[in-house]
Formats: sequence, structure tokens, C-alpha cells
Amino acid sequence: MQLNERFLEYSEFLKDDLDEDLRAEIEAELLRIKQEAEEFKMSMIFSGVDDNQNCFMDLNAGSGGTESQDWAEMMMRMYLRFAEKLKIKTQIIDTLYGEEAGIKSATIRFSGYNSYGWLKTETGVHRLVRMSPFNAAGKRMTSFASCYVYPEKDDQINIQIDEKDLRIETYRSSGAGGQHVNTTDSAVRITHIPTNTVVTCQNERSQHKNKATAMSMLKSRLYDLEKQKRQEAENIANSKKADNTWGNQIRSYVLQPDQMVKDLRTGHQNFDAKSVLDGNLKDFVIEALCQKI
Repeated sequence: MQLNERFLEYSEFLKDDLDEDLRAEIEAELLRIKQEAEEFKMSMIFSGVDDNQNCFMDLNAGSGGTESQDWAEMMMRMYLRFAEKLKIKTQIIDTLYGEEAGIKSATIRFSGYNSYGWLKTETGVHRLVRMSPFNAAGKRMTSFASCYVYPEKDDQINIQIDEKDLRIETYRSSGAGGQHVNTTDSAVRITHIPTNTVVTCQNERSQHKNKATAMSMLKSRLYDLEKQKRQEAENIANSKKADNTWGNQIRSYVLQPDQMVKDLRTGHQNFDAKSVLDGNLKDFVIEALCQKI
């Protein structure tokens, strides 16, 4: 018997005059059916090849100076809180802080069940509208920040990288305000010259560990680039994969005068913007996955 048929059948039983024990038993069965339905729904949603992989997220502030940089940091907090709610582990790999506030860019690693599946539809440009605390006149301002999510690939993935194609640089790690947080050149920047792909890592004190993490990120980025090429060859990239340009807005967050967060792809919206910024993104993500964004 299908789950929906079972649910309807047991729901009908509750309309009868039942003793407390039998009613409690039926209500418990209805709860089990709901849980089964949710598990089945999740198994269907997370059916992509890489959905169960760990992943990296790159956040970049758009033009607009401090306001956009503050927005990028707000987004970073939103995704860290979202991951926390899902019990997905996070690690901030690299952060470039703004001069006054916020961040210019950041890379976060997410690890746990279906990390990439939960985050892949967040790739795109996110728009914030609010009364800016950085504007002396208190004017309403619009700012942008971009998000790019790609699956992590381990050493078993056959990504060939020629050493001569790499430019490896080391530098001192820096924190908020630009101050150096390490006295040695432990931070690592690797450039893959043929594709101009750049990855950086500065979260460890060991240059060796930072280099290993950066190489893992590079493999993941190159894998994703190759996957995109194949998708383009099949003429599905334009419909399923959003490029990371400022014109490609996927979601709008309005804080003043009225609160509203709206996904421009699915039409899903929430009028409690503060809740969304506190990491309550699940409904947005599930809607995007169900619509196969």
C-alpha cells in the first residue's frame, strides 16, 4: 500500500469513537508514515551524482565597498548557521577581510551527509536591500554578493595536474583589519595557469597543511570545471547551472521598509527576513531542489 493511501486510511480511523490506547497507537502510526514519506522525499531530492559529497563554498562581495563586504559576511554567517541546523560540519578555509567591516571573500568547507546536495542551489548572486549603517544619510541601499558551491573531490578522483602548470606562492596569514596573525609565510596561494583558477588557504599554522588543503580545493575546482564543460556539450548548462555573474540574481533579501526574502527562480518567499538570515533556509533549498533548479 502506498504511503498516501496508508495515511488516508489511518486518518479515517481517527474519526471513529476510539479508546485512548487505540487512538494513541494510530497517531503514532501516522507519525511513522510522515517520517517515511519525508525520508523517501529526501532520497528522491538528493539523487545527484555528487549530492552526498562534501563541498566548498566561495563567497565574494560585489562592487559597493563596505556595504557589500558587510553583506558578504552576513551571508557567511547565514550559511554557517544553516549548516549548524543540519548538523553539517564547517571549516573556514580562507577569509579576506574588508578594511572597515565585513569580508571581501571567503571559502568555507562543508562536510557531512549530503553537504553538496543541500548547498548546490545557492550558487548565484544574492541581493540585499536595507537602510545602510555605513551611509551617513541613512539611505536605502542595494548591495550584491556572489556564492559559488562546488563538490569536494578526494585523491581517488582522476584529476591530472602537471606541476609546471602551477604557480605556488606563500605569504603571511592576515586577520581582521589586515594585521598579520602568523609570523611565518604559512598561507598558500596556488594558481592553475591554464585555467587561471586560484585557490588560497590560511587557516592552519603549517604551510604544509595549507598547501595540502589548497591542492584539494584546486582538484575540486578543476573537477567542477570539467563537469561544466560536459554539461555545456550536452546543452544543459544554461538551464541547470547558473554562472557566477552579477546579472544572475537568484534571491533578494529586503530588510526595509518591509521584510521579505524572495527566490527569483522558484518564487518561494518568506516575510521573516531575520529568520532566514539566521540560517532558516531549508524551505528555500527544498523548493529549489524539487523544481530541479
